[in-house]
Amino acid sequence: MSSTALHCLPMSTASVESPPDVRPRDDELDLFGITHQGLVRETNQDQYLLCTVHPQVVVHGSSLTDISALMLRGQRVATILLVADGVGGSADGTEASRLATIAVTEYFASAVKCWHAAGSASDTEFTEALRLAAIEAHRRVKEQAQAHLEGRKMATTLSVGIVVWPWMYVLQVGDSRCYHFQEGTLRQVTRDQTLAQEMIDRGALTRERAQNSPLNHVLSSAIGADEAMPELSRVDVSQRGCLTLLCSDGLTKHVSDEEIAAECARMTSSEQLCRALLDKALAGGGSDNVTIVVGRALPQD
Repeated sequence: MSSTALHCLPMSTASVESPPDVRPRDDELDLFGITHQGLVRETNQDQYLLCTVHPQVVVHGSSLTDISALMLRGQRVATILLVADGVGGSADGTEASRLATIAVTEYFASAVKCWHAAGSASDTEFTEALRLAAIEAHRRVKEQAQAHLEGRKMATTLSVGIVVWPWMYVLQVGDSRCYHFQEGTLRQVTRDQTLAQEMIDRGALTRERAQNSPLNHVLSSAIGADEAMPELSRVDVSQRGCLTLLCSDGLTKHVSDEEIAAECARMTSSEQLCRALLDKALAGGGSDNVTIVVGRALPQD
């Protein structure tokens, strides 16, 4: 599949009609993440997170002699997949990606009242919470830099996939990527926020020339940078076996979309796919940190 066929999926294109309710159980989720510093970098500035969100009963006191039956975890509300790629060649990038990961997760937890709106025709409250989570991460990273870095800046990319079945909401800042693979087709859900991509959008640069352009990895938006411009997408992930893949650009610098699609087509598990793609990135040079997160609902018999 030609890379020019890949595109971002804007919020406005997603139907508000929901498929029949066959929500996967927790034991039907196949989730895995991996990160590696690569073969050139001395440190790993990438972060990733895989988690599920549940309502839970926590007993703080009772006259009952056995409260174990009351310690209940409710049905999964959401699944979160996150990749953050610290910018720069120092420990500042590591701290930026760490702060962004924590800030976004904490914001999601505090905004749990918005989860009920996800997937509805009026999910504006939920999508606004996602946007504000990125803004909060941006604020926290900038504040930390001002307080401790004596005028230096630190920044990070941020790609988050939040599955509130049957939809996946994708939050994007920077050039880490989110892909969706279904029925043999790989689609890039996110848009790279780079100077090269902006020139492509304006028709000033072809996609082929951009691949070798020095602007290809110059960010136009990042958490903690001068400007952070969160972008949101929504994707239907109700079909069993379709998968979501998030990655830092340490993978896509060395592994083409065609190669990623081929590995997705022959995957046996999320762990196997992550390790196969990491091996390809390292074999291609491993010039950057590599982080890959994969999630899917297992196909039904």
